Amino acid sequence: MSSPAELSCASDCRVRLVQAATEAFIAEGYHASVDRIAARAGVAKQTLYNHFPRKADLFAEVIGQATVELLVALGDDGEDLRERLTRFGVRYREKLLGTAGLGLYRTLVAETPRFPELAAAFYRAGPEQTARRLRAVLEDAMRRGELRADDPGFATTLLLSMLVGVERSCQLFAVDSSPEPDPALAGRIVDCFLRAFAPEAPHTPPTAARRSAR
Repeated sequence: MSSPAELSCASDCRVRLVQAATEAFIAEGYHASVDRIAARAGVAKQTLYNHFPRKADLFAEVIGQATVELLVALGDDGEDLRERLTRFGVRYREKLLGTAGLGLYRTLVAETPRFPELAAAFYRAGPEQTARRLRAVLEDAMRRGELRADDPGFATTLLLSMLVGVERSCQLFAVDSSPEPDPALAGRIVDCFLRAFAPEAPHTPPTAARRSAR
């Protein structure tokens, strides 16, 4: 039976291996050398294989952790809808448009033919879950009259697209070399979205409108 010290050491080693592999996969893609990953983590190559018998197992662990990190919370801290969506937008853009997010995106897209089940699981547990959480918030806002009644699925897709959109393509193809997303843009994007889905003004009968004008 392993002692607590041995278990702690093994856990620390595993954490360092996953961190080193994440950095290597971002920098070099799936073709990153196992030898270099072990060297980054400061362990022997055999130690790496003790934790992850195959390179594919290590890659799956990296993607699994990235999935958890991609999920963006939409907790209700008593903020109004704009503040809540802006906070979400800032974090969402940081995760998808930041250096790490773009690097993992490049790697996973390139390796999807090799790991189709892993890519599908990543989508279901990451992007799909985030979209589901956002949809619930927007649907609730529509019920309360804070947003115009519309298709919440369409509204969700639109907002997520606005938050990332062409910026990711620019970053992926090195058209825009800015290293990290500008958090101030999240507020502007949310404002545009809220204007597009603003509640419709109540209809005022013509006679009532004429009376109020007098």
